[in-house]
Amino acid sequence: MQPEEQKAILAIALHAAFADGFKDDRERDEVRRIAESLASASPNVDLRELYQDVLLKRFAVGQAVAALGDPGLRHYAYEMALCVCEADGRTNEAEQRFLDGLKSSLGLADQEAEQIAREVEPFAPGNAGPVGALPGTSDAEVDQSILNYALINGALELLPQSWASMAIIPLQIKMVYGIGRTHGVELDQGHIKEFIAAAGVGLTSQYLEQFGRKLLGGLLGKAAGKTAGKIGRAATGMAFSFATTYALGHLAKRYYAGGRVMNSDMLRATFENLLGPAKELQARYLPQIEQKAATLDAGQIMSLVRGQ
Repeated sequence: MQPEEQKAILAIALHAAFADGFKDDRERDEVRRIAESLASASPNVDLRELYQDVLLKRFAVGQAVAALGDPGLRHYAYEMALCVCEADGRTNEAEQRFLDGLKSSLGLADQEAEQIAREVEPFAPGNAGPVGALPGTSDAEVDQSILNYALINGALELLPQSWASMAIIPLQIKMVYGIGRTHGVELDQGHIKEFIAAAGVGLTSQYLEQFGRKLLGGLLGKAAGKTAGKIGRAATGMAFSFATTYALGHLAKRYYAGGRVMNSDMLRATFENLLGPAKELQARYLPQIEQKAATLDAGQIMSLVRGQ
């Protein structure tokens, strides 16, 4: 994939993130941070500048679409935009208008767009089944569960398919639900999403980071999301979802065990403190992450998300 094609797809994803007006300053700041972080991984694409160009409407969707001549890349661009809009489990009117216009600009037939939506929908955050640990679960069992979720999410990020990344947040939601349940707290998805956001893990921004790392790290081939790429050492630096999930799990364990008294500032600070050691563990568990990535398929991932 050429740098201009990478830039175009990321621009479309940013437009999708801003499609609903993006009134949350925290989320906007997080997207900017991601653009700056990914910039260091891609010397051929100035993502800091791209973020500003999209935000200030200097790089229109039409310009991005014009850079994507390959049908596979156009398919992937729409898939990526749809995933970003679905990050919180729903698509509002403004986002739907954006997606309709994008579909038309990309020249996608209604049938193809509907097929993409069907592929993505089962893994959207709103579809995570409320299955988790029961009261009385030991600390050691909770710790093992957190590690298992982290390993799975690290593996999902190494898979080339976009629907694999879509499963990461639903599994994080299920993990937090289970941890709350061990402490006698029955949570709904709204509370869990607020908890995750308070920790500084934005839903939209997390998808952008996952897709950006895949795109810039070369995991996606010429046909983008349609390619069944190989798991290799070149992709191993991108399994940041292991660390994010691991730190989030242990934050939830502290939060619910401590009677839910942490405020947003304390949650965010504690998460950041947990993230450093989690990143060190990521390197230690990398062989297991890669092994798991080599064995996962859509059916297994669907079962994990649905809790079957």
